[in-house]
Amino acid sequence: MRRPDDFNAFGADYLPGAAGIVVRAVTRSPARAEAAMPVHRGLMAPNDCLHGGAVMVLADTTAGYGAIACLPEGASGFLTQTMSASHLSAVRGGTVRCVAVARHLGRTTQVWDAELVHEDSGRLVALFRCTQLLLYPGAR
Repeated sequence: MRRPDDFNAFGADYLPGAAGIVVRAVTRSPARAEAAMPVHRGLMAPNDCLHGGAVMVLADTTAGYGAIACLPEGASGFLTQTMSASHLSAVRGGTVRCVAVARHLGRTTQVWDAELVHEDSGRLVALFRCTQLLLYPGAR
C-alpha cells in the first residue's frame, strides 16, 4: 500500500474517513506523508474552533500512514506509543494540511514529526510528534 488512493480506501470506514481526511502523498524515501482535512461543524468544539482532538486525529493518521509505508521487513503493523502536540492557532473553517516526516526509523520504533498548516491563510496550526511501537507476528 503506497498510493494515496490505497490509504484513502483503507481508512474510509474508520475514523480517518469519518473525519474527512484525504491522503495526498506517502513516500518511503524520503519517509514522508501528507494529508488534509476540511474543517466542518462535526470537527468543531462548542466555541466554533477546530477541536484539539481533531487536530490530533489528522496528525496521528498522517504519521501513521507514513509509518505503514516505512515498516521494516517482518513488521506487521504499529501502535502509537506516545504523541504530543503544541496547538498554535485557532481554525474556524477551510482546510488543514498535515505533513509528517520520519525522524527515526528503527527496528522497534519510529519517531515522526508533523506540521499542520491552515491552507487558506498559511498559518501554522500545530506541531506534533509521535513515537510508533512496531509490531511483529508472534511477539508479545
